[in-house]
Amino acid sequence: MADIETLPAPPEAPVISEEEHNPLSDSVEDPSTTALTTTTSSEPPATKKIKKIVKKKRRPARPQIDPSTFKSEPPPQTGTIFNIWFNKWSGGDREDKYLSKHAAPSRCSIHRDSGHTKADRNPAGAYFCLYFARGICPKGADCDYLHRLPTVTDLYPSNTDCFGRDKFSDYRDDMGGVGSFLRQNRTLYVGRIHVTDDIEEIVSRHFQEFGMLDRIRVLPTRGVAFVTYVNAANSEFAKEAMSHQALDHQEVLNVRWATVDPNPQAQKREARRIEEQAAEAIRAILPRDYVAEIEGRDPEMKKRRKVEGTFGLQGYEAPDEVWYASEKARLEAEKNGAALEAPEEQRLIESAPADNDTRTQDGGGGLLSSSTLATLKKYRAGTSAPKEAAQGPLVGYGSDEDSD
Repeated sequence: MADIETLPAPPEAPVISEEEHNPLSDSVEDPSTTALTTTTSSEPPATKKIKKIVKKKRRPARPQIDPSTFKSEPPPQTGTIFNIWFNKWSGGDREDKYLSKHAAPSRCSIHRDSGHTKADRNPAGAYFCLYFARGICPKGADCDYLHRLPTVTDLYPSNTDCFGRDKFSDYRDDMGGVGSFLRQNRTLYVGRIHVTDDIEEIVSRHFQEFGMLDRIRVLPTRGVAFVTYVNAANSEFAKEAMSHQALDHQEVLNVRWATVDPNPQAQKREARRIEEQAAEAIRAILPRDYVAEIEGRDPEMKKRRKVEGTFGLQGYEAPDEVWYASEKARLEAEKNGAALEAPEEQRLIESAPADNDTRTQDGGGGLLSSSTLATLKKYRAGTSAPKEAAQGPLVGYGSDEDSD
């Protein structure tokens, strides 16, 4: 019996659809299909990124100590007589020398303890918490005073400090306490500093936590430093925050107000600072164009003043008060949205005309207004009219002449 060789079945022919078989299907397509294919084949459109500004809420202030351990005690007696008028002790304005060497129970940490309180709801006129500065405020967010550092925008009357305490006319004998309202003091005396080689760096590192420093002067051999802040409120805050505190060693600092520096250069520097502060206050009140014209930073403004400052009078130059008043009126009119119409030029000085009638008939611009001139014309016309004869019986009087 012959062997039968089995051959493998031929592969099935692929089924070609009508669209694949038609060679023109690639070139001729339905327009709607083409548009759909183009849309689906293209890359997806880039989504528009929207940046959301999320305003972070300030964290609430943290209670610095346990409220159950806080004890409110009256201030210690520092004198022999209590003055009810000034609400202070007199006859001994010096702290106990033994009490001043005791370390403070706590210290304020601005980074950890600051936050919003009830006073932040109405920050205008709010004062800072004295217990927060000393690091012993138990209320936290429920406190009625501010729990943060003072800034340059926190301004208070000269007779009160940043804690709302009244100042006095003179300093205490030991230069402690609230201070005096007769002099703006930004410099603190810091004593009992542990003497080291890097004493200036240590003092700067600890005191700059409570505000921007202006300068620091250190007496290394005596363990004394004079710290000056840019803002007076920061010096008041730092005095309470660093009193009886320690730096890098276990010393107890003696922080007081500094006396007037006898150095002539320091006095000149302080006078220059006061002048600059007054100039900044004036610049904030006056218009910008007027300030630029005074300081010589805007030559165009100076040219405009030469032209418009005459107010139509030949040889007249308006003083600063008149020019500033006119500029202020113009700026107020622009701010209100109404353009200030230029009034008729009223000349204060006029050349005397040859004829008086010409001056009175001229409708504009003398010392008198047009309505006043019209009234004067009527008055002159009334006085020039002949008087009417009085009606009534005429009575003849005899005379001494013989002809009568």
